[in-house]
Amino acid sequence: MSLTVIAQRMGITSFQRLMIGLVLSSLLVGCSSTKTSSVGVVERSNTNAAPQRPTVTTGQYVVRRGDTLFSIAFRYGWDYKALAARNNIAEPYTIHPGQTIRFDGRTGAAPAAVVTSTQSSASSSSKTTVIRRPAGPTQPPAAPPAATSTASAGKPAPAPVPAPVPPAGPAPTGWNWPSNGVLIGKFSSNGSLNKGIDIAGDLGQPVLAASDGTVVYAGSGLRGYGELVIIKHNETYVSAYGHNRKLLVREGQQVKVGQTIAEMGSTGTDRVKLHFEIRRQGKPVDPLQFLPRR
Repeated sequence: MSLTVIAQRMGITSFQRLMIGLVLSSLLVGCSSTKTSSVGVVERSNTNAAPQRPTVTTGQYVVRRGDTLFSIAFRYGWDYKALAARNNIAEPYTIHPGQTIRFDGRTGAAPAAVVTSTQSSASSSSKTTVIRRPAGPTQPPAAPPAATSTASAGKPAPAPVPAPVPPAGPAPTGWNWPSNGVLIGKFSSNGSLNKGIDIAGDLGQPVLAASDGTVVYAGSGLRGYGELVIIKHNETYVSAYGHNRKLLVREGQQVKVGQTIAEMGSTGTDRVKLHFEIRRQGKPVDPLQFLPRR
């Protein structure tokens, strides 16, 4: 039966029939289309992840209160023994606030940051800074420390000799998982991604030492890690446990595998989780290569 006959029996006017026809035509055109729309999946990076950087080989760092040689080496991608050798620091690797740790191997050179002292004028409340420079040949003030000239004019300064990296020792045995929970982040060798694994859990959940060792850092001085524990297992391997709510160990303390060292938290990140790293001679390695399968 045609649309016109149906419209006449229903008492629909010609104008109404015209409108109905237009609506039906548009519906038919829409149904005949074979195009589909796609939904894009956006992978959002974790903006609260610990900042990762390659090994720093230029410049220097001035020790602040709470720093240890191990935390500085961890922060700048160094093996702590190599960093100690570069700066002539003997065991037990004690450092002090204000001490300069160099990364560029320019041992014996005049420090880039000059020593300053403050004097108060008797006729004024303002302070005058007196700069004490080491005795020796005067260098052009415009020359940056990295571009210092040698005694021979026109010849570039020799490249610094890197400190030797000690040979790798055997991996500790008896590794165990640092906490129970779902694995939500895996290791990536890409410099901008995860240098360890992330384990989800509940606030206050126990964080365990993954192997026997000595606590060489316990604090919150490394940006992006929150409350952090670093354990030295031998001369080659250290492990790190970040984002804790509460630390239960102190620096210098001996710990056993499975011992509770902290409570899981969300310091320095956006959710409750444990960030766990294993480093070999200062370089991050995949923890899943050491942890037992589960």
